[in-house]
Amino acid sequence: MLAVALVAYLAYPFASALLVAAVLAAALSPWCERVALRLQGRRTLAAALVTAAVTLLLALPMIGLTLTFAQQSVEAVSEIRTTWQNKGVAGVVGELPAPLRDAARQVIARLPRREKQVEELAGDQTGRMAGAVGYVVLATWNMLFQTAMMLVAFYFLLLDGPSLVRWATEVGPLRQAQMRQLLSDFRDVSVAVLVSSVVAAGIEALVASLGYLVTQTPQALIFTVVTFVAAFIPVVGASAVVLSASALMFVTGHSTAALFLAGWVVVVSVVDHLVKPYLMKGRMEVHGGVVLFSLLGGVAMFGPAGLLAGPLIVAFFLAVVRMCQKELNAV
Repeated sequence: MLAVALVAYLAYPFASALLVAAVLAAALSPWCERVALRLQGRRTLAAALVTAAVTLLLALPMIGLTLTFAQQSVEAVSEIRTTWQNKGVAGVVGELPAPLRDAARQVIARLPRREKQVEELAGDQTGRMAGAVGYVVLATWNMLFQTAMMLVAFYFLLLDGPSLVRWATEVGPLRQAQMRQLLSDFRDVSVAVLVSSVVAAGIEALVASLGYLVTQTPQALIFTVVTFVAAFIPVVGASAVVLSASALMFVTGHSTAALFLAGWVVVVSVVDHLVKPYLMKGRMEVHGGVVLFSLLGGVAMFGPAGLLAGPLIVAFFLAVVRMCQKELNAV
C-alpha cells in the first residue's frame, strides 16, 4: 500500500496527461497494430507515425487556439492599461466600437461623480487585471507542458502497450480473466468517449454553421472550423466560439444578428449535452441519464479530464458489480 501510494503521489502532477494518453492509446492501438503490419513489424516507426498524426490532428489545433486566446488576452489588457494611463477614461471609451462607446458614455453620465468614480474603480482593479494576465500565461504554459507529457506517454503506451497489458494481467490482484474484462471495458469506454466526442463536435460545428450563415457572419467557414476544434476543449467549448461571433456582430453594429447568435448558443449547447450521452450509451450499455451525469460529475470533480474519468469510473463500477454477481451465482 505504501508503494502504491508513493507511485500515485509521483504520478499525480501528470494524472490528467496520463489519463488522456491511456484513453487515446487504448482506442488507437488497433490502428497502430495495422500500421506496424504494413511496415513489416516496425512497431517503433508505427507508434511514431500514429503519435505524429494525433499531434497534427488534435494537439496542434488545441495548442494554436490556446496560444491565440492567451496572446489576444494579454494584448487587450496591455492596450487598455496603456490607453488608460495616457488618455484616461475618455481615451478608453473613445477606443471602443460605436455601440459599446455610446453605451459606456451613457453609463458614465449617470454616475454621481462620472469619470472620477470610474477612475477610482479602475484603479482598484488594476492589480486584479495584472493578476489575471499572469494566470492566463501560467495556465497556457501548464497546458503546453501537460500536452507534451501526454504525447510522450501516448507514444510509449503505443510502443509497449501489449507488454504492459500482459504485465498488468499477471500481477493484478484479480484473476486473469477478470483483469482482461476490466481492460476490455476500459478500451470500450475509451473508444466510446472518442467517437462520441468527434461526432458531437461535428454536429455542433454543423449546427453553429447554420447560425453563422443565417446571420451572415464574416468568415463563416473559419468560425465553423474553429467551432469544431473548440468543441474538444471542455474549458472553451463550441458555445464560446458562437458567443465570440455574437460579440463580433454586436460591435460591428449588427444587433439583431448578435441577439440571434446569442440565443443560438442554447441550441449548440443542447446538442452537446444530448448527442454525446446518446452515442456513448450505445457502447457503454448504460442508461443515457447515467452517462450524462457521469460526464457532468466528472467535470465538476476533476475538471476537463473528468470527461474521460467520469465514464471510466462508472464503467469500472459496473464491471466490479458484474464480477461480484458472477461470484455469488457460482457459490
